[in-house]
Amino acid sequence: MADRLLNDPETRIRVATEALEPQLIAIRRDIHAHPELAFEEVRTAGIVAAELARMGIAHRTGIGKTGVVGVIAGGRPGPTLALRADMDALPIHEATGLPFASTVDGKMHACGHDIHTTTLLGVAEVLQALAPQLAGRVVLVFQPAEEALGGAAAMVADGVLEGVDMAVGFHNIPDMPVGEFGYVRGATLAAADRFDLVVQGRSGHAAHPEDAIDPIVAASAFVANAQTVVSREIDPLHPAVVTIGMIHGGTAPNIIPESVELRGTVRTLSVEARDTAEAALKRLAAGLEAMHRVTCHLNYRRGVPPLINADSVLDPAVSAVRAQFGEVVAEGKPSMGAEDFAEFAERVPAFQLRIGSGAPGRNDHLHNAGYQPDERCIGLGVQALSRIALEILS
Repeated sequence: MADRLLNDPETRIRVATEALEPQLIAIRRDIHAHPELAFEEVRTAGIVAAELARMGIAHRTGIGKTGVVGVIAGGRPGPTLALRADMDALPIHEATGLPFASTVDGKMHACGHDIHTTTLLGVAEVLQALAPQLAGRVVLVFQPAEEALGGAAAMVADGVLEGVDMAVGFHNIPDMPVGEFGYVRGATLAAADRFDLVVQGRSGHAAHPEDAIDPIVAASAFVANAQTVVSREIDPLHPAVVTIGMIHGGTAPNIIPESVELRGTVRTLSVEARDTAEAALKRLAAGLEAMHRVTCHLNYRRGVPPLINADSVLDPAVSAVRAQFGEVVAEGKPSMGAEDFAEFAERVPAFQLRIGSGAPGRNDHLHNAGYQPDERCIGLGVQALSRIALEILS
């Protein structure tokens, strides 16, 4: 009876994960206490590489600067599935008071990437034991610099997706209780573009505005008109957000300044809305020159694309989570946040799983100095992702 139970995928993965959990939590706490920012993840990458070496998993370091890539070869031919976790921390001073709190002033794992790194290490150990049952390969991607939205692109440039047929990512979600999982069909996270606008006028005395060209008035017109991009130019069924988060100009109340600088961001879930927003903001900036006699310099920079979940990966992945746990996975809503796993999803069919990490009695949020995810999400994530890989590569 015991042998038959251990041959059952649900039981085998659960038993293996439960045995690993204390070690995984210890690794997570060590990484948490020593956070590293984007492209600085030398110590974290070293821990990952040492663990993969201990498991006997072939791996490479220095991919995308500080990334690590491991490969598990299955017992039979088949497709290649990439599993991705991010490793970097945030420039936030930790205020949790935990015994394993950050030892580095001004740096903290406030987004749970320590959870992600540790989860994928657990998946690596489970799948290495299950390798003879896999039809294909698993590529374990430990990515740097997600918070800077540059690590995925750097790894892609270094060839991380060569030979990869599909990819699965994941993120802990404190808004969901631990033990629950979520997914979104289609666009799940937004494209994130940025722009800088310098409005150049001519300085002068406030008492004689006719002798000056006021860039503050022109910049104010841009701020007001930018709000019409979403309300009047983009299809209401295509979510979009235009936010101007910084404006600076002037040094005294009685002087018209020489210039004003604005900085903003554009978030969109569709290619159409993205193109429309960029064209509209460029047109508005150009229009200021004729309307207000100023000179405008707009620097518009596209960031990561929208993260689009592919049904071809989502459907078997969700079925696998249900096979492992039952009815604990539910469809959710898209977010206007951004995630550079989208760089993978733009190139191969991909899916990002949401893993509940909310602790009972708490109301935590990502990117918060007091963030404390429930560490049980590590083992649950290991089980979910291991079962996904096993079912997709069956």
